[in-house]
Amino acid sequence: MLFNKLPEDIFIPLSGQNRQVYQSVLLELADLFFDEDLIDPFIPRDLVRSTIENAVVRMGVRRWEHEQGEDSTEPPRSTAEYTNRIYRRLVQTGWLEEEQKVYRTYVLLSPAVSYLLRSLVSIAKLEKRSYGGAVLNVLSSLESAVHDPEGRGITLAEAAQTAADFSAHLTDMMLSLRELKINLSASNNPQEIVRGFFDRFVEQVLVSDYKTLKTRNNPFRFRRQILSMLRDLQFDPLKLKQLAGHYQLQLDVSLDVAEAQVHQHINRIIRIFDSVDQRLAAIDDFRYQLEKRVADTVRYMDKTTPGMAARLSRVIAAAAKLPDHVTPRLDTLEEVGFIAPASVRAPVRRRIEAKPWVITQQEIDPKVLELRRLFKEWKERREVNVERIETFLESQLAGRDQLKATDFRISTVEEYICFSYVRHLNSLGKKALHMRKRYRIQFEDHYVNVADMVECRGFTIHRNP
Repeated sequence: MLFNKLPEDIFIPLSGQNRQVYQSVLLELADLFFDEDLIDPFIPRDLVRSTIENAVVRMGVRRWEHEQGEDSTEPPRSTAEYTNRIYRRLVQTGWLEEEQKVYRTYVLLSPAVSYLLRSLVSIAKLEKRSYGGAVLNVLSSLESAVHDPEGRGITLAEAAQTAADFSAHLTDMMLSLRELKINLSASNNPQEIVRGFFDRFVEQVLVSDYKTLKTRNNPFRFRRQILSMLRDLQFDPLKLKQLAGHYQLQLDVSLDVAEAQVHQHINRIIRIFDSVDQRLAAIDDFRYQLEKRVADTVRYMDKTTPGMAARLSRVIAAAAKLPDHVTPRLDTLEEVGFIAPASVRAPVRRRIEAKPWVITQQEIDPKVLELRRLFKEWKERREVNVERIETFLESQLAGRDQLKATDFRISTVEEYICFSYVRHLNSLGKKALHMRKRYRIQFEDHYVNVADMVECRGFTIHRNP
């Protein structure tokens, strides 16, 4: 799987005694091979060797551990010899490949090694990610695919990949908080706990990631728009067909495979943004534990008294010398509490006496009651059920056997809502089963304007005989 594409010995330099040297050299070579101005990927060998030599000089290497496979057991005596050993080692293990062109030797990276080096560099840098940028990238790619499925439908795949990277970033963030919590819990030095909290959590996580979730410009304010757009797309066969056609053309696959990929990408984005709340709740729980740990450390940091450990030791020693009838022997902690008789896990909280207070009946303003009544009437007018839809449909048909979308008359908000449900007659569930037996809807491959109020796919309602 992995070593079908990578050389078998490629990780040997990074696992030996001189791994710090190779790490610095590979980071320097990454800047050379991944330069934006680099046109020809074939780099002269002299330039590669000089880059390695610069890294060695910058590190100030003065010792070298013998590695398996080296011809000489003596340490290098000069910078040039350091460079020769490192260069030969990188060529032997597959990091670098040599290519002879006429009288000059060039060095290049294979595609798999190039991708591996870019990944290692990104891990070394640990660049901060932006929630807002990721969510906006998904939204913009999705809008491009929905508004122009025949020309830019492939951007749906980019939106799915961006959403997957965003989901992985949430997982990495939660795991980094867990690792930080374990490290802080293992430390007994208050200064190290506070310093680690501010250096790693506040600077790396809170400022760059978590703080954006508590601002007014929360990036997840676009989540509802993304989910609404995707669910509308799921019930739009025309656009789904256009997207599948564009996938088929761009990816050179069959129509069935293209349709499966379209649905897979849509479902992936929906799953990711549907589960964001639960994942953020888990992240918030880790954050609470971290802050509580540091808050307790700060609270008791300056409350230690000189000689406290010796005093506690003398108290415990004195308690151990008391007779058995004074301190009975404990065989279990299930019934007898260590801190309180009720529980061994936590002390009983101090009860706060509730002060009596007079309960008075609050009078509701008549204007509020009138507003409630009006709101209830307004809500009843806009509630849509199967009977109301059928009544609206019969009034529009007026005895006819069929009716086109452009012939519908929409003059009120209630009629507009009923018209919106008529278009989804086949998706109304079991309650509309008798309506599907009486009516049949046939969609067309073009969009029409209905009563200057809504633009939708053309269709015709037929009354079943």
